Amino acid sequence: MKTTEEKDVRSTERIIHGFPARREHLIPVLQAVQAREGYLSRESICRVADHLGLPESKVYGVATFYNQFKLNPPGRYTIEVCRGTACHVKGSAGLVETLKREIGIDVGETTADGLFSLNTVACLGACSIAPVMTVNGKFHGRLNDKKLRKIISSLREEGEAG
Repeated sequence: MKTTEEKDVRSTERIIHGFPARREHLIPVLQAVQAREGYLSRESICRVADHLGLPESKVYGVATFYNQFKLNPPGRYTIEVCRGTACHVKGSAGLVETLKREIGIDVGETTADGLFSLNTVACLGACSIAPVMTVNGKFHGRLNDKKLRKIISSLREEGEAG
């Protein structure tokens, strides 16, 4: 019987080998692997490099150049704070600072317990409810420090329970 890890590796291998072994497919392959795994693991980068006949350093260079690629596993709750103009004017910079204090990480990091990842984005397209953030894609608008702390507290409780 195959372990979960072996099944995951085989699934990732199928994704990679679903693309022609040509360097122009590097970004689409990386996108597909990340969609499957949630991030680009060291092992996946090596497998992609091998399939495409590229040096691992080239694949790693592309993966680190583009913001869309993540090299660390995401937290259970991925928080994205909008930094667009409307959100900025309505205080999103202060919200980012509150989040950093509340969850104990900087933007682009994941908590040691794997519960939270914190990111900023240029615009979430929800200007009418600024300032806004998403948690795993769910929108939270008209935020202030009090609402933010309540959301984080609720997520912590949910994370500990399940």
